[in-house]
Amino acid sequence: MAESEPREGNYDNMVKMVEDLNRDLEKLLEEMEKLTVQATWMAYDMVVIRTNPDLANSMRRLEDAFLSCKEEMEKKWQEVLMESKGEEQKKE
Repeated sequence: MAESEPREGNYDNMVKMVEDLNRDLEKLLEEMEKLTVQATWMAYDMVVIRTNPDLANSMRRLEDAFLSCKEEMEKKWQEVLMESKGEEQKKE
């Protein structure tokens, strides 16, 4: 009787280990599926860009516009911060 208890414990441990392994494998499979979808869209985007040079030029202009807008926003934000610091110092 005493011998059957450790075997049951080993069996339970083995079942839990297999369940954990299955869960980990499912998570890895989901991640691989997500990466596959991303890689597929990246490949599609590359094909579209190569077959339509106007799109690449438009994307470049859009990126340039975004970067200049971002730069202006950062400048304005710095000005607002300086003004608010100046107002705080006046109150003191």
